[in-house]
Amino acid sequence: MMPWLRGRVLKVLRSERGFCGPHGQPPPLLDPQDIVATWEAISLGRQPVPEYFNFAHDVLDMWSQLEKAGHRPPIPAFWWVNGAGAEVKWNFEQLGQQSRRAANVLRDTCSLQPGDRMMLVLPRLPEWWLVSVACIRTGAVMIPGVSQLTEKDLKYRLQASRAKSIITSDSLAPRVDTISADCPSLQTKLLVSDSSRPGWMNFRELLREASTEHNCVRTKSQDPLAIYFTSGTTGAPKMVEHSQASYGLGFVASGRQWVDLTKSDIFWNTSDTGWVKAAWTLFSAWPNGSCIFVHELPRVDAKVILNTLSSFPITTLCCVPTIFRLLVQEDLTRYQFQSLKHCLTGGEALNPDVREKWKSQVGLELHEGYGQSETVVICANSKGMKIKSGSMGKASPPYDVQIVDDEGNILPPGEEGNVAVRVRPARPFCFFSCYLDNPEKTEASERGDFYITGDRAHKDKDGYFWFMGRNDDVINSSSYRIGPVEVESALAEHPAVLEAAVVSSPDPIRGEVVKAFIVLSPTYSSQDPEKLTRELQEHVKRVTAPYKYPRKVTFVSELPKTVSGKIQRSKLRSQEWGETRGSPRKAP
Repeated sequence: MMPWLRGRVLKVLRSERGFCGPHGQPPPLLDPQDIVATWEAISLGRQPVPEYFNFAHDVLDMWSQLEKAGHRPPIPAFWWVNGAGAEVKWNFEQLGQQSRRAANVLRDTCSLQPGDRMMLVLPRLPEWWLVSVACIRTGAVMIPGVSQLTEKDLKYRLQASRAKSIITSDSLAPRVDTISADCPSLQTKLLVSDSSRPGWMNFRELLREASTEHNCVRTKSQDPLAIYFTSGTTGAPKMVEHSQASYGLGFVASGRQWVDLTKSDIFWNTSDTGWVKAAWTLFSAWPNGSCIFVHELPRVDAKVILNTLSSFPITTLCCVPTIFRLLVQEDLTRYQFQSLKHCLTGGEALNPDVREKWKSQVGLELHEGYGQSETVVICANSKGMKIKSGSMGKASPPYDVQIVDDEGNILPPGEEGNVAVRVRPARPFCFFSCYLDNPEKTEASERGDFYITGDRAHKDKDGYFWFMGRNDDVINSSSYRIGPVEVESALAEHPAVLEAAVVSSPDPIRGEVVKAFIVLSPTYSSQDPEKLTRELQEHVKRVTAPYKYPRKVTFVSELPKTVSGKIQRSKLRSQEWGETRGSPRKAP
């Protein structure tokens, strides 16, 4: 961008309304490359964050204007299918109209004001994206949750957040009804359904009747945008708050550099709507003018995913490593992915064996990234970067990422420690605001000049980070510290292993030992378990340091997973140590 034009864009950003212009008027029309370049400069920390910012008006309505002016290919902004013939396609103009209708429902029917909180607990339905944008338009704070929440989970979240409204589907509404009387802040309940339910308002009916005229509220960059409940090693889930800018502008750079998105791309992320990766997709794709593709995908099915990739012009795919692990078990030569050009993964460690199988059969790299509910992308294997198999890549700007000891001192290359992000003297804008109502936890998350992620890793001399595990995942056996990812990766290289999860298990002599839970490939399911156990133990001894081999092995039919496909080691660890004792105590 030429200096004079960059100055013009920044002047718009710093104006009283940010990009929004006078109240109710469309944003000023500029060249899309210039606009996205300016957003990227802010995301990278090279330009200051504007005082006012609203993603719906400043980004989505901007693209609607650019689309009308012919500055975007004729592809949808949002594309949803259910696998049974139903389909929804919206360009940015239609997305704007529908989200303004939804905003009017939230404001007029639910009486939500800026700062009020709303729980969104929906499967992969178009209404999730509509209501997310509607919350931004009205200044309401969205609180996404997964559809597997129990009555206890819902009660805790509604009480802790003091949410005034909830929107959900038929399957979850009965659970809400059983606990709603214990949630005095809850005033309105919206149901996404083609039928009615006593005590609930039908969102689809209200949406059809609502006006498409709505003036976006004026929000400051630091005003709250979203709250995510995130579980720790102890205590109840914490409320992580993000601002309008931390999410709204924080993913632009990674959307371009890691996800490699342009206005011609169609991006499918298979994540559940309750997890942060769904929001990561929203806030990385739409600033870059890309299309978000969604398959309802009621359950993870490798063949459905592969057939969808073959049938639709999807250019960019993101799945958790567990799903890629399932995909490479299929005969990929039967499928043609004619549009696919870039693949991403994150959420858990990627076994090198899975990466190599995908690359050899599909011809595309798996670009691993790493982040948390509290952050945007911390580390990534960006497009065009040399990939070291097993590494989660280099630090992602604007973060200064280091490996530190328990006092916050930076450790030299090769030494294992805490993954940490520098927050002093300046805290990155694309960072969570705080743990709501928990100042002690917020303070405890920082040591010295750094925020401590709770993950263990080491950094090599080239700046690549190598994940070892969560602090509570690392196994301390006879004073040897063993990362579960190393053992799982070693096991994954054996043809008998379809999936594996490694946790600590109590031992009277060593305190704790490595235990592997293994799902066998079908061709090995009838083999003698004792003989196969010895074979796998010897295999791990050959592939990695001998002291890391699993002294205990259990063959299972499946591993516990989240709805997005991530293996839940915590459940296996609790199973080993008992619910009352919980995780083993770690040596200092």
